[in-house]
Amino acid sequence: MSFHDVEIDALTGGPANLAQYRGKAVLVVNVASKCGLTPQYAALEKLHAHYAPRGFAVLGVPCNQFMGQEPGTAEEIAAFCSATYGVTFPLTEKTDVNGEHRHALYTELVGTPDAEGHSGDIRWNFEKFLVAPDGNVTARFGPQTEPDAPEVTAAVEAVLPA
Repeated sequence: MSFHDVEIDALTGGPANLAQYRGKAVLVVNVASKCGLTPQYAALEKLHAHYAPRGFAVLGVPCNQFMGQEPGTAEEIAAFCSATYGVTFPLTEKTDVNGEHRHALYTELVGTPDAEGHSGDIRWNFEKFLVAPDGNVTARFGPQTEPDAPEVTAAVEAVLPA
């Protein structure tokens, strides 16, 4: 199975349809509304807006597995992201990224190591995975790495289709 074949629902309901990202670069990020790293939403939105015309998208994946920092309903999450950070990038349903009920999306992602060699379980909210237009995961960035960090933008630019 590839990234584009994984089935996951959108936050607002219905399929998120990852096949729509064939030919595009995607930064997949497990997000939370009540985390010290939540302000990264602003940089994620800026990254999404800046590179979208060149075939790029951010995909936010709400997760409540880290100290219950994403407790809201789908409606509450959507309202918070829109009102607080002006988020326009797509969000999936609330999802488990680790453990027995890990979603198939994260089964596809977690084998990719970051620059320090960490692979496997997600360590915290806002861990980032860069998926190339062909569906291969090309980079992983730790939660503390800001979305607009030079290593992230360089990796994004290296896989942009246009």
